[in-house]
Amino acid sequence: MDPMDIVGKTKEDASLPKATMTKIIKEMLPPDVRVARDTQDLLIDCCVEFINLVSSESNEVCSKEDRKTIAPEHVLKALQVLGFGEYIEDVYAAYEQHKLETMDPVRGGKCANVREMTEEEAAAEQQRMFAEARARMNGVAPTVSVTKPPEVDPCLEANS
Repeated sequence: MDPMDIVGKTKEDASLPKATMTKIIKEMLPPDVRVARDTQDLLIDCCVEFINLVSSESNEVCSKEDRKTIAPEHVLKALQVLGFGEYIEDVYAAYEQHKLETMDPVRGGKCANVREMTEEEAAAEQQRMFAEARARMNGVAPTVSVTKPPEVDPCLEANS
């Protein structure tokens, strides 16, 4: 692969946040398993390469349809073409969940009147989402937290 395959950047410029990736790697493994640094770097490089591969194929699918913007359907088709069809259902479910969590159903955009989370709330929400993702990856039903009642979405409250 040519080092300039990524538009306007060398391959070395394209990466993922190392600390975040290391945390994800460690959270996916049993606590007694250690991962060598060079193995972590290899896994991160594999993730970057996978993203490049799916992005490139998505662009090809998009181009064949004479489109200029890659849509989620193009990514799903690219996964199928690349032989990752078994993941399409999970990817689509994650996409639908993302839409539910981030979109205002009335305006089709992010909710403007939502109060901002404190840093502690954001960290707790991130940990909850990591736990759900781990549970999905491991095929385990996510546990429901009973420490805090679910909050009503302010976007939905405004529509009532």
